[in-house]
Amino acid sequence: MTATGTTTDAGLATALRISVSRLARRLRAQRAASGMTEAVLSETQLAALSALEVHRAMTPGELAEHEKVQPPSMTRVIAVLAERELVAKSPHPNDRRQRLAELTAAERATLQEAVPILEKLSQSL
Repeated sequence: MTATGTTTDAGLATALRISVSRLARRLRAQRAASGMTEAVLSETQLAALSALEVHRAMTPGELAEHEKVQPPSMTRVIAVLAERELVAKSPHPNDRRQRLAELTAAERATLQEAVPILEKLSQSL
């Protein structure tokens, strides 16, 4: 692409996309050439670690938003990183789910019994 092709936003976006794609291919080729046929960590996992290094503690939702991925995808990424002991998971003090700790064991058991009934209702609507 010529330098004049990058004078518009669309031209710049195209030039960047091509450059980043080439860079990614080159990095994969270097990884393969060094004998690393499988990545130790995926690009998404590396990006998540990098974001956590910069921002420190983040909720899975915040991390997903930062990395522009869906929360369930980030949950899987975090699970792998935690399994490899690269990150530590801890409860968020403002997590609404923590309110269940305020319930008695009997109240939690009642809620547990209600889950299948609520699921049945949600499926029938």
